[in-house]
Amino acid sequence: MDLLQRLGRFLDRPGFPWKKLIVGFSLAEYLFESFLSARQYRVLQEKKPPKALEGEVSQEVFDKSQAYGRAKAKFGFVANLYSQIQNYGIIYYDLLPKLWSLTGIWLTQYTPAKYQGEIVHTLIFFFTYNIITTVLSIPTSYYSTFVLEEKYGFNKSTVKLWVMDMIKGQALMVVFGAPLLSGFLAIVQKTGNSFFYYLWLFSVVVSLFAITIYPIFILPLFNKLSPLEQGPLKTGVENLAKRLQFPLNSLYVIDGSKRSAHSNAYFYGLPWKKHIVIYDTLIEKSETEEVVGVLAHELGHWSLGHTTKLLGISQFHTFYIFALFSVFINNRSLYQSFGFHKEFPIIIGFILFSDALAPMDTVVKLLMNILSRKFEFQADEFAVKLGYSKDLASSLIKLQIQNLSTMNADWMYASYHFSHPILPERLGALGYYGDQKKADAKRVDDEKPVKASDREL
Repeated sequence: MDLLQRLGRFLDRPGFPWKKLIVGFSLAEYLFESFLSARQYRVLQEKKPPKALEGEVSQEVFDKSQAYGRAKAKFGFVANLYSQIQNYGIIYYDLLPKLWSLTGIWLTQYTPAKYQGEIVHTLIFFFTYNIITTVLSIPTSYYSTFVLEEKYGFNKSTVKLWVMDMIKGQALMVVFGAPLLSGFLAIVQKTGNSFFYYLWLFSVVVSLFAITIYPIFILPLFNKLSPLEQGPLKTGVENLAKRLQFPLNSLYVIDGSKRSAHSNAYFYGLPWKKHIVIYDTLIEKSETEEVVGVLAHELGHWSLGHTTKLLGISQFHTFYIFALFSVFINNRSLYQSFGFHKEFPIIIGFILFSDALAPMDTVVKLLMNILSRKFEFQADEFAVKLGYSKDLASSLIKLQIQNLSTMNADWMYASYHFSHPILPERLGALGYYGDQKKADAKRVDDEKPVKASDREL
């Protein structure tokens, strides 16, 4: 703790150009990501599918996938520039101190004296700022949903549903954000220099709370979960869970088609009580064994401890973020550089600290994606060992076609942005190479010992 305090005093240098430094970080990150996107755009101009997909993906589907990828890339260039301009405008015109001052006036005029402390002021500031950023995001959100996704047949939403989702999102922000932010501020105010320990414990409790209430109160506001009907798929998944001793409590189908034609499947829950959710679009477009193959991959993450490891890494990262925040929370030169000369709000300190941490976040993102891709390969291998090599490969190809996912990628772009390996890499790791490999995959599966549970699957 003494080391952190000494570091904090060292970094608090009057006149230090924090604003220029943070603007420089933001610009450098934007240019770096634009450079990566430009490299990826060249790959999206290729005319033939990768060799691993020849015979699996038609030229028409490949062309449409490439066109979809280019459309998303072009939109990404514009959206990122729009975001960069917003960020620069907020900093250049000192909108944060002006908004803080304005919300302070509202606080004085419209709230009783006993509520005129930093916590209530912060809540008014935060929700006002959130509404402003939400309004500013409407053009890009609308274009993405009703122009880009609509053009390629993925959007199933309506303007009414889209608006209702935004309203529900804002309502949830108030209902859950207010007590969480209040707790965050109260801990910092009352626990002194060791606040980061208590903030971390608070975040652990909040995480467990969120896991518990999300499927009960939040998810039903946006989607409908229905129990999976009796049949071969339910039997197959239950047998798979039993075989792996996965603590399956319930199986649900989610109406993902309500908003999008994209497909997915996932599990969630506490360690002793898990739930599996399958998108209706995945069930509609896949064979039973292919869906079970996908879930064999997903449960591989659980069986191999990937979810536990990622949770541990996430908690360590959260602790490290809060510990570093304790270095900057009293940095007057940082506040003053952004126009805060008389008041030094905790929330502003956290926002500015987050901006200053951007270069480190870039490195963390790269390392986490590298680890995630490693885990994906391991989960694929796990599914293969269970005898689902052919079904998983077939399902991955179908999902790729249905979602018009990127068929190939620039290595540098993929290393930084992708949490999953691209399809040719996964098929190669599965040992699947077109017609020849179809026969080999069948032979590998046939040579595995057949258990009763395998026959049922």
